[in-house]
Amino acid sequence: MSAHSALRYCPDLYHYARRETREVMIGKVGVGGNNPIRVQSMLTSDTRDTDECVKQTLELVAAGCEIVRLTAQTRLIAENLEHIKAGLLGQGCEVPLVADIHFKPDAAMEAAKWVEKVRVNPGNFVDKKKFAVREYTDAEYAEEVAAIEEAFVPLVQLCIEKRRAMRIGTNHGSLSDRIMNRHGDTPLGMVESALEFARIARAHNYHNFVFSMKASNPKVMIEAYRLLVAKLNELGGDWNYPIHLGVTEAGDGEDGRIKSAIGIGSLLHDGIGDTIRVSLTEDSVFEIPVAQALVEAGTRNAECGSAGQSPRPSWDPFSYESRQTTRLEIKGVPLGGGETVRVITSRAKWDAVAHKLDKLGDFKPEMVLEDSGAVAVDPRDDAAIADLNTHDIARLVTVQDGLDLAPIHAFRLLAAKLDARHPILLKDVLRPSPISHLPSPGFLETLLTAAMNMGSLLCDGIGDAIIVQGEEAPGQSLRLSYNILQAAGTRIFKTDYVACPSCGRTLFNLQTTTQKIRAATGHLKGVRIAVMGCIVNGPGEMADADFGYVGGAPGKINLYVGKTAVKFNIPENEAVDRLTDLIKEHHRWIEPPEAAAS
Repeated sequence: MSAHSALRYCPDLYHYARRETREVMIGKVGVGGNNPIRVQSMLTSDTRDTDECVKQTLELVAAGCEIVRLTAQTRLIAENLEHIKAGLLGQGCEVPLVADIHFKPDAAMEAAKWVEKVRVNPGNFVDKKKFAVREYTDAEYAEEVAAIEEAFVPLVQLCIEKRRAMRIGTNHGSLSDRIMNRHGDTPLGMVESALEFARIARAHNYHNFVFSMKASNPKVMIEAYRLLVAKLNELGGDWNYPIHLGVTEAGDGEDGRIKSAIGIGSLLHDGIGDTIRVSLTEDSVFEIPVAQALVEAGTRNAECGSAGQSPRPSWDPFSYESRQTTRLEIKGVPLGGGETVRVITSRAKWDAVAHKLDKLGDFKPEMVLEDSGAVAVDPRDDAAIADLNTHDIARLVTVQDGLDLAPIHAFRLLAAKLDARHPILLKDVLRPSPISHLPSPGFLETLLTAAMNMGSLLCDGIGDAIIVQGEEAPGQSLRLSYNILQAAGTRIFKTDYVACPSCGRTLFNLQTTTQKIRAATGHLKGVRIAVMGCIVNGPGEMADADFGYVGGAPGKINLYVGKTAVKFNIPENEAVDRLTDLIKEHHRWIEPPEAAAS
């Protein structure tokens, strides 16, 4: 257990209950309290282009977006927020606007005159990040905090005067050198960075703010939010501020939706989150139905039966560690005991694809459920679990189908009561498809449910094998299984992309560029590539990527190895080729297979 293991972020790990928070008003829209979970998104247009910003905002609102964010890079750009707001009001649209601020306190001051909410990033609002390694004395640390207070208090006072809201939003990878040197690039560092700003706000009796702890790695994101809520609980009941959820740079397509579902969905499942944004490298309107479906799926557990018991968890929710199980060999396939997490399918689905196994590539099934010898139990049945625990031989164990339990709660209860030596087979749903008397869910719902339920457990180190039961199509269920393992960081079988969503700061077309980079590098298994539209989402935000492709200036690209820029001002039309050259220089390149190259 970690040093944080005595903290509690969730009143009951085995039953859904939404976290109680105070209400924060963003214009006329309430967040937290008894309000529904709000869905928001961000404009991709240049904030200087009033007409385009108004047009995109109206499109988002028509799609169901309740809060709209846009960038304000400088004070001069922030001045145009007045015209955007006026243009929207002229169209009868009162949706609250949020100005996204990085590096420029004066831009925040200007923005607060015109929009309902200002987002500040504690890592760069005042601090200038140099990735410097140094030891801070308490006096030096306090001196930098005092400098933050000097720059931040005027914004707090203006927000009080204008009745503006604020998001104190830290990002993994963009923490200040001060925080990095004392706490590291860790969830604790993210929390402490936000609390510095919150203490200043509270000292001036300002409480109209929300927190966020965003990361591109779902494990880091989940741990950071849990730790934040646990720390807020520890500080006292009046620290009950609402929470904004998001996975940064989730990417596009299935991968972006799965990664978002794992991070956002697992926290919603625990009752955390009052407003969410799904960050996809796609047109912003496509984020809204995903966010709405996540809210619905993440809160549906309130209707499921309670696990009814609250044993001490066998995992540490604030520090990832894989559950230590015994290695088994089932039908020649090793499982558990540190082996890779296996993909299982049903006999019916295996038979459906058996004639084309050689054509399934990376999405092959590895075991048949009916041949696995898996023991299915009701985790509330103490006698059945005691019987397993008294046996000398470890068994593959899963939760019985048909139970009126949320899968996350059911498998948590199983993991808490079952001896750690027994490997666990995770299921996305406890009612396999098809069920003739029930309507079939759409694939988006199936995908989000599977990612949320199994991904959350995998991020807690629970699970030695997985099976997707909610998707009837054999090929799709297998692809979904592997993509969930990849997004959870459990089994890397393909290139991993960290791609930021576009915004007004972006210096190139993120969607088309990401697809070009995928086409050139998609065969590099285990290589992590970040595609960032500007320096704000540059070296820090890339966190643990191996290589980075970052907009440096209009039409110019900078390339990174880790967090270090190594190539500068490359013409955009040459940059993808130069990226592949860079990967080759660092001996991470392999030639694509003939079939892919032809």
